[in-house]
Amino acid sequence: MPAVAALLAACGGGGGGSEATSTTSGGAATTPTTAATPAESPAASPTTSAAATPSGSPTGGATYTLETPPEVFNADAASQYSGQTITYYGDTVGIGGELDQQLARAFTEATGININIVPKPQSSTENYATYLRLFQAQSPDMDVMMIDVIWPGAFAQHLLDLTDAFREEAAQHYETIIQNNTVDGKLVAIPWFADFGMLYYRTDLLDKYGFSNPPATWDELEEMARTIVEGEQASNPNFGGFVFQGNAYEGLTCNALEWLASTGGGTLMDEQGNITINNPEAIAMLNRVRGWIGTICPRGVTSYQEEDSRNVFQGGNAAFLRNWPYVYALATGEDSPIKGNVGVAPIPAAEGQDHVGTVGGWQLAVSRYSRVPEASIEFVRYMTSPQVQSYRAQVGSFVPTIPSVAGEAAVLEKMPFLEPMQEVVRVTRPSTQTGERYNQVSTAFFQGVNAILNGQDAAQVVPQTAQQMQRAAG
Repeated sequence: MPAVAALLAACGGGGGGSEATSTTSGGAATTPTTAATPAESPAASPTTSAAATPSGSPTGGATYTLETPPEVFNADAASQYSGQTITYYGDTVGIGGELDQQLARAFTEATGININIVPKPQSSTENYATYLRLFQAQSPDMDVMMIDVIWPGAFAQHLLDLTDAFREEAAQHYETIIQNNTVDGKLVAIPWFADFGMLYYRTDLLDKYGFSNPPATWDELEEMARTIVEGEQASNPNFGGFVFQGNAYEGLTCNALEWLASTGGGTLMDEQGNITINNPEAIAMLNRVRGWIGTICPRGVTSYQEEDSRNVFQGGNAAFLRNWPYVYALATGEDSPIKGNVGVAPIPAAEGQDHVGTVGGWQLAVSRYSRVPEASIEFVRYMTSPQVQSYRAQVGSFVPTIPSVAGEAAVLEKMPFLEPMQEVVRVTRPSTQTGERYNQVSTAFFQGVNAILNGQDAAQVVPQTAQQMQRAAG
């Protein structure tokens, strides 16, 4: 599936560019359905499971349900660590937590290794701060953790070097993601799933109000949302037109980057490290979004994170939602109130501009302060395997990072938006340019944007925010 491969390969970088085939507004949609510096990081020695390492995609086109996770292929190798306990900071978004429970249970039953799951903070900003505190304390209380695509550079000194332990597996993943997770020649995190921003919409409401296609431009989204809100609020005063992640956290950086990049407002920072947000197009778009609050967007959107916005949309109280691929499995699930009425499209753009989607994605890593590194490696080996990636894709719409899995018929059947979304330009946050300073740069940005959403004039806020970002970047 070269088209799907092109799409997902573009989801690897944390801050370089946005290399992908582009489509301008009007493209097709799918209606589917400063941390303490420790000593040199040690390399993890390859464990005895090399013979058990899966080659290619050994799933054989298997289909999975929530209650039937894949067998633990490396059980023999991992069982030598039976009785040890791994503390894993696991998923808390969508169905991710349930999948973690199923997979951890299967791993424990097969190996005798206990998995203590600690739900990580839903906010990636709070998540970063939690990890940073543990790493600065060189705490052994966290063994395995989820790592955002923008964090390998910032946390590399605290993570085990997995180069030797995962030499064979690394070749299975998209090369761009492996490159993103390699810092100073050390592979510090193993790809788990990719992400990109996209627009969900209610197909039944578009039909009801006479719209034949989802919005390709921001003008069209405004028109459709306004029309639908006026009609639906007569019977549902809580109905909103468009919801997104407007809280002051990393998710807002992802949303605002899409607003700017899709309207000619740039991508936060250029290749020379200059902050680029102080331009007329960016200011105009941010003021435009400010005008949506309380009109086509509910006022509460300025405090929404991923699950808040999903729940509003899936509960039947919004026509449009910007979110990540994981929402698809939930919104189209058997118990969803809007099942059968959900479509997916690229993020709208200004006329003549590219449709864009912010690159996201998560990896699994092992803390260098872990007291059970070998067992932790085997747990990560299982969790990031082709079998588990196929399971998570089919059950939870988590985008695989292994080409052979992304092309499986069973995966494409459950995630029909993968191929149509290939023509969206992937835009990346400047984590490569800023390294350990990225969190401060992003914080200055999303705080400024949130102030605009809450009523301040972008013409006044943006110049100040740009200066703060530049100082943070160094």
